[in-house]
Amino acid sequence: MGSLACSWLTGSYPSRTFFNLPSSTTTTSSLPCFTIYCCNSDFTSQLSKNDLKFVLHDALDAFDVNTNHARIAREGFCSQIRKLSTIERETSICINRGVDLGKAALHIAAEDDSLVSHSSVPLPVDDFLERLDHLSMGYCSRYSSSFASSPEHFIHCLEKYLYVNKGFRRNGATSQSETRALYLHSVLTHRCGSASLLLLLYSEILKMLRLWGFLSFDIEVFFPHDSLSSPRGYCKQKTKESDQLRVMTTQSLLKEMLTDLKDAFWPFQLDRTKSPFLRAARAANCSESTNNSEESAFELASVKAALHRLERGVWTSVRFGDMRRALAACERLILLQTDPRELRDYGVLLYHCGFYKEALHYFTLYQDEKESFGLIDNVEEEEAMEKLMIRLNLILMEEGWSLPPDNKRFLRNNSEPW
Repeated sequence: MGSLACSWLTGSYPSRTFFNLPSSTTTTSSLPCFTIYCCNSDFTSQLSKNDLKFVLHDALDAFDVNTNHARIAREGFCSQIRKLSTIERETSICINRGVDLGKAALHIAAEDDSLVSHSSVPLPVDDFLERLDHLSMGYCSRYSSSFASSPEHFIHCLEKYLYVNKGFRRNGATSQSETRALYLHSVLTHRCGSASLLLLLYSEILKMLRLWGFLSFDIEVFFPHDSLSSPRGYCKQKTKESDQLRVMTTQSLLKEMLTDLKDAFWPFQLDRTKSPFLRAARAANCSESTNNSEESAFELASVKAALHRLERGVWTSVRFGDMRRALAACERLILLQTDPRELRDYGVLLYHCGFYKEALHYFTLYQDEKESFGLIDNVEEEEAMEKLMIRLNLILMEEGWSLPPDNKRFLRNNSEPW
């Protein structure tokens, strides 16, 4: 593994001049394989367990970063999505009983916490699950009279409890400083969360109340698609049939949570009008560069400043995400099997980390899946993908290049407080 992979994965960020440096084509034989368990999803497939050999944990282990807690948390996440059948994927989160969404969200948080904190103590998932249960029990003790009232009054009481009495509020989590709003344990602690996690809290209370036999009507929750609104409940019997298209399912909520993390930690944050893939391709000079010279200069200066501070042991990630957590989010999205484009996005991150053989492998998988499902990329994405694959094939054909002599200088215990 070259210095490029090392600098990305251990917390430093390479400048543009690093993007063209060759790196070791790491063998995939020793990398761990996660099996896709949910063979009934739309994105099924022809993908076998041997196709999905993820890089992150083994790469960090190679640089003396202990990933035991991260691996346990990943297995905890897999143990939940393993329960996803076709029916379960389309089941409303308010009545879902197969997948424990709270537990899945906390395993996601536990893995990322381990990746960035390097703590010898794992995130106490069970303690936060207990806190989540107390949230439901607190409603029962405060608003027990609402169970015998009208659906409208019950919904009013529940939202007053969640958003007023308990003080949970919406946070868009659009910047690196707000990303704690994307992790359930932080939301339970600070009471400020993304729309998807507030929706999870709302639905978990409803699910527990239904399991305890306190609900006598069907209730769903609207997922807000603006940047300010909070999730709101509605009585299912009083809605139009078209409203059912907006019901949040188990699969769609998991995808929303993981996509929020992927977008927040994507290492190429500038020009958010472009897709994450195109932003990464532009950084690799495989897509048209921005016409805004001022923005380009700022991007280059920010990378250099970040690298300089990291070399002095000062943690920073100004406008440049976190490669470790972006890779983790991509790997979990691939395991969830909702969109073949996740293979492509994972591949472009691996390219920037210097895992050229693995990047080409995932690009090839994406091309195969895209043809199977009739997906069509836009012209710019198609051209960028073609250039990347040509470049990767040339790199892998080249012989005689050597690794940089010293790639240990970036290895630091970079921690980030929540």
